[in-house]
Amino acid sequence: MKGALCWAVAGLQPLLSAALTIAEINGNKFISPYKDQTVTDITGLVTAKSSAGIYIRSTMPDDDEATSESIYVFNNSIGKSVNVGDIITLGSAKVAEYRSSNTYMYLTELTNPSGITIVSSNNEVTPLVIGKDTLSPPTEAFTSLDGGDIYSVPNAQQNISAVNPVLKPAEYGLDFWESLVGELVTVKAPTALKIPSSYRDTWVIGDWKVTGKNNAGSLTMTAKDSNPETIIIGAPLDGTKNPTTTKLGDQLEDITGVVTNTFGFYTILPLTAIKIKSVSTLTPPPTTLISSGSCKGITVGTYNVENLAPTSAHMPKVASQIVTYLQSPDLLFIQEVQDDTGATDDGVVSANKTLSTLISAISSAGGPTYDFATVEPVNSEDGGQPGGNIRTAYLYNPAVLALKDVNPGSATDENEVLIDSETGLPSLKYNPGRIAPGDAAWEATRKPLVAEWIALKDGKKSFFTVNVHFSSKGGGTSLHGDVRPPINGAVEKRTQQAEITAAFISKILKADPAARVIAAGDFNEFAFVKPLTTFAEVSGLKELDEALNVPVENRYTYSYDMNAQALDHMYVSPVLASSKSKFQHVHVSSWVAASAVVSDHDPSVAQFDLCGCKASKRIHKL
Repeated sequence: MKGALCWAVAGLQPLLSAALTIAEINGNKFISPYKDQTVTDITGLVTAKSSAGIYIRSTMPDDDEATSESIYVFNNSIGKSVNVGDIITLGSAKVAEYRSSNTYMYLTELTNPSGITIVSSNNEVTPLVIGKDTLSPPTEAFTSLDGGDIYSVPNAQQNISAVNPVLKPAEYGLDFWESLVGELVTVKAPTALKIPSSYRDTWVIGDWKVTGKNNAGSLTMTAKDSNPETIIIGAPLDGTKNPTTTKLGDQLEDITGVVTNTFGFYTILPLTAIKIKSVSTLTPPPTTLISSGSCKGITVGTYNVENLAPTSAHMPKVASQIVTYLQSPDLLFIQEVQDDTGATDDGVVSANKTLSTLISAISSAGGPTYDFATVEPVNSEDGGQPGGNIRTAYLYNPAVLALKDVNPGSATDENEVLIDSETGLPSLKYNPGRIAPGDAAWEATRKPLVAEWIALKDGKKSFFTVNVHFSSKGGGTSLHGDVRPPINGAVEKRTQQAEITAAFISKILKADPAARVIAAGDFNEFAFVKPLTTFAEVSGLKELDEALNVPVENRYTYSYDMNAQALDHMYVSPVLASSKSKFQHVHVSSWVAASAVVSDHDPSVAQFDLCGCKASKRIHKL
């Protein structure tokens, strides 16, 4: 290996490798070829220091873009004896591969350094400008081990650390960042992609080419493109703290720091705290979809209100957003409604107080006085925050809509699609009622709430709704992680839930292909991933963004890690998948600063023409 000399005396001393360059130690793969070996006479320029070590750059760089010329020397005291700009020689050190979790990537580093000699001082330290002095980050694929799709199933087929492929930094995002690990770099003209994490870490892009840019300037994940060109800016090396006020679209001053891998992600640790150059003036507009008050223009919204209880501090803010930004939809699907005592595990399951408090707050904010429809869950069986008993619910304007043939089911009553023996038209055994509540697929998960409605003015045909909140992605692994494809937490469970819900809906459409069906809520999945491709195929419904040809970059309701993404969807039956329908996402969460975030989800609003053939007269208000 480039003239390196290796030897060992079995049982007497560790394996030694003499006079290696830093590039040779790193190698052109993810795992060093000298892992667990002791190397000697390593020479490098000190480019940065941390509280627990230093970063050194080779003084004899090679011309291989796959090999990093820098490495981290882990030692709590070495930084006290050397300075940035020193060229030093380490008499010996051990090559180690470190990670804090078995799903993270390994970080190649030197440990146990000894025989430290300062060769010269006050040397110039120049960072590499990403995209100018280096390649530009690849924009679509993360690694060759994903087979072109990080969400393909089954997950977790290989580990990068086990396969240890040769790096191809011009083709794959993880390979690109790995080829720079330990290096001092500069990100020119960075733009913040979202609010910081609770640790003040901030995802950014630089002045390089990107894909998936949406109407707000962040990057939306699409099928087979989850934006590996982004990078997270972590804790500053000088002990200062990054700001908490950054938000989507803020322009930042150039960032200089070292590339590393920490807490499951490739990261740049800046020399000092992020500085905001200019604050984005982007503000979310309210929906332009306004109810007509009749079946020709019914508005329907969906909103995950994030653990809403009667005493929640964000209760009045949720109400204000429903009135101001959602324009008080005629029908609102809501998720994460907690019981009347919130996150107190006291056996209470009723959410009547929670929903009544929300309705009162909406009315006080200038909205209509809604009614609500829901089914109480069995205590502690629907997941979510312990004691909260979250569930789905509907708010509806009783001046515009009514439930048809009200007959609420209980938590354990299994709803059925009934077929009228004379007309052949479908109806519900329980209205509202839950779909297959006893099925094991819904363990610790919200059961879908299905209902049948009629528009009170000019309504000639009922319509059906299914309010969903599928299992979360808990237990998933990082897109930057060792496991490939990454584990999409609970994907098998969501697939089962999608199949059950879709099969129920398909019975409605089998009986009446012209039935008006709307399924909406927090699906906790992307439209192009198996649970939801299965849902669309089995149910016969169409994803409304797709049906209306909304640009793929503008299909998002959530910001997570590097991506704007859509976890919340609205699916409609074929008769509603037409140009008469309209659909808008209202970015009250993803566009604003952390202090203005009300829920972690963006709501959405649609408008439909629900007029049809002659209606049944069996109408009651709840």
